[in-house]
Amino acid sequence: MRRVRLEDITGPSRYGEIRNEFRQRIIALKRDRRIAVGDRVTLVFENFDTVLFQTQEMLHAEHITDIDRVREELDVYNELLPGENELSATMLIEITDQPRVAEELQRLIGIDEHVSLRVGEQSFAAQFEPGRSTEDKLSAVQYLRFPLSPSAARAFAADAAPVEIRIDHPNYAARTTLSPTQRASLADDLSTT
Repeated sequence: MRRVRLEDITGPSRYGEIRNEFRQRIIALKRDRRIAVGDRVTLVFENFDTVLFQTQEMLHAEHITDIDRVREELDVYNELLPGENELSATMLIEITDQPRVAEELQRLIGIDEHVSLRVGEQSFAAQFEPGRSTEDKLSAVQYLRFPLSPSAARAFAADAAPVEIRIDHPNYAARTTLSPTQRASLADDLSTT
């Protein structure tokens, strides 16, 4: 997938003019890229547009205009993009009972060893970004990738096999089958190099 480049970035005054329209477009795009797995875990699959939006929003919020700082932000956010035959997602652990957030996150330590994507009969373990989980602490936001075999990527893109996301943690077991629209949106990621 093509990385976001400096020339893709809209300057601050122009971005202010188009921000609401851009935001609405990304909200619509994410409808099929935001996938709930049970009642507490959501995966938001990243692509060029989602990363461009996140970068623009960070530059806007932090009032970053220095070209070197812009490049640094691009480097950070481009790391979220999937590689060849790969899907990339931000995983959100959504706990609404604020007094129990720490306790619930504690119960989910090790979840990074229990998330997979299944394409037909092939299963692919998620690869989590290091440093966001330890033996005694877990971040509610995780970054992960599903590297697929070439045959699974083809089957996924061709709608030739069912696709399911599974979590089999001892304290949280859930699975979801991708809808046709979710699958079509994500298949674009696999066909773009």
